[in-house]
Amino acid sequence: MAFLIRTIDFTSSGREIVRDRTVDQSEVTIGRASENDIHLPDLAVEQHHVRLKDAGGGVLGAEAIGGLGFDIDGRTEKNAEIDPNIGAEISLGSSRLAISRDADGPVQIVIKQVEKDEGASDALQGFALASALPSKRSMAWVLSLAILVLLLTVPIFTHLTRDPVENDPENIGEGQVLFDASWSSGELSMGHHDLEDNCEACHVTPFVSVQDETCLTCHEELGDHAAMPRLKDGMPALSQGDAIQWSIAETLGKEGPLGCVSCHSEHEGPVKLEASDEQFCSDCHNELDARLTDVSFGNASDFGKKHPQFRPQFYTAHFDEEPKRVSLDDTVVERSGLIFPHDTHVSENGGVARMAISLDQYGAPLECGDCHSEWSDEALIVKVAEDGGRPSQYGDFAPVEMEPACEACHSLVFDRAGPNFRSLRHGDVDDLMADLATMNRGPSRPRVEGRNRPGQFARGGRYYSNFGRPMSAYIAINRALEPTGVCGECHIPTSTGGRRDLIPVNLPDRFLMQGHFTHEAHGDDVAECTDCHATDTSSEATDLLIPDLDSCRDCHQGESAMKTEEILPSSCAMCHGYHTPTMPWRPEDHPDQPGGGMDNVAAILSSLRR
Repeated sequence: MAFLIRTIDFTSSGREIVRDRTVDQSEVTIGRASENDIHLPDLAVEQHHVRLKDAGGGVLGAEAIGGLGFDIDGRTEKNAEIDPNIGAEISLGSSRLAISRDADGPVQIVIKQVEKDEGASDALQGFALASALPSKRSMAWVLSLAILVLLLTVPIFTHLTRDPVENDPENIGEGQVLFDASWSSGELSMGHHDLEDNCEACHVTPFVSVQDETCLTCHEELGDHAAMPRLKDGMPALSQGDAIQWSIAETLGKEGPLGCVSCHSEHEGPVKLEASDEQFCSDCHNELDARLTDVSFGNASDFGKKHPQFRPQFYTAHFDEEPKRVSLDDTVVERSGLIFPHDTHVSENGGVARMAISLDQYGAPLECGDCHSEWSDEALIVKVAEDGGRPSQYGDFAPVEMEPACEACHSLVFDRAGPNFRSLRHGDVDDLMADLATMNRGPSRPRVEGRNRPGQFARGGRYYSNFGRPMSAYIAINRALEPTGVCGECHIPTSTGGRRDLIPVNLPDRFLMQGHFTHEAHGDDVAECTDCHATDTSSEATDLLIPDLDSCRDCHQGESAMKTEEILPSSCAMCHGYHTPTMPWRPEDHPDQPGGGMDNVAAILSSLRR
């Protein structure tokens, strides 16, 4: 049996649209589900509502598939027989399906959407709630006035009549403006979430943008990127449109384009503060020397394409009081005051390696980690407490100390006292001389038995005397401070005021002071020490083993670079911060600083207690 399905729709202008399709099968299904042969998108229709099938003798059988029946010719049925030659009409929701057949043609099913019965609508109107309420226009005015009173008049009134309170982020109750939260345009960020019920902590003056001085109430230790006049001079010129907008904004009390709120937007949901993208930095730094002609650093816009060479900070001359910044493009010579060949110590086949293998302390050739160890939380706390500053100033690694790192091979033992050994104190020449001066101070054991006083001949022996100042100690002192002495193995001898001395050791705690770098992110799974530091070919202590810009670009490219197994897209914020250049924003996968990245002793101690 064949079915001709004709759908009749109307456009908004009343034009009739007719769509025909023929289904050559013994039955058709009707319902709201899209897989039905006749799809009726009406909530009054079940997913699978009616099935029409050939009942034989030219008659159709209509069967309700679901739990609901269907209306046919004004009555509700669940099963019915339809003679297409006579015709019938099935009602499902707002659709009417007229079933008929012309002569021996296919069964026609004409689908129309019925119009609402105005009379029925009028009859139902008496039961509607709208008949007992004011008109929609009246209700709109009433609700608008209520909103105006509650959300505008009440907050303004309570603000004008409350007692003045100080701008205190901890104050969340005294003098609070009522219904002020209803003016909020969104939730606060995660960092400011505690201020959700304290709008006055930031919005000090009604209808005035948050001012910089208000932000500094809490962020008083936050450093500026540069002095404000310098920032203004270094900014690129605003477009005409932006200049007009900022002029209007400043007239209404908003801080200028260098204000806190121009970068830090609030009420955007409970999110973390994200680092600025590369464009934010390159807007100023791409051609900065054209606006600030006295700058001492190069232009930068993309780490992989346009970035100045690294300028580490170190001591370039002996006895310098302060380190200097030198570009790695120049001839770099570090004057640390030490004599130390890295290649000799890290060689796997040299004498140092054989000695290390023989010692239980090592048992293998020396590695970088045998001398260079990362800070522990406890040691970093002590260092900051003694010398001040922030933990980030002291780099990833603790200073190399002679006793634990070197004395296994370079012994400082100089005397024996009973079963114990005496070692020279390291670090101060006066202590060294005091220790060596104690040699031979005690009574000397007679070399020959049977002699009572100096001048006597021992039986069968030669004349012997042992009296006077312990000259051997002074000879040892002089030799210790000579190039061939025990100190001369690592230090450079000199003289101070006619007295033998050593050139002071000057080693910075950090070399790259204007950028952030962590060795933890470049650990064993990423690189070996020698991949970046050429220790295996460095034969002089004057070699500065800091990787240059090209070395870092082997892995790090600009923000727009394609990420691969070898290439990591790197924005400015990965190494630099806006307010604190040496402690930039750290993405979620960026390792923390020593002590959890905290920058004060109290915070570190608190974390250790937890």
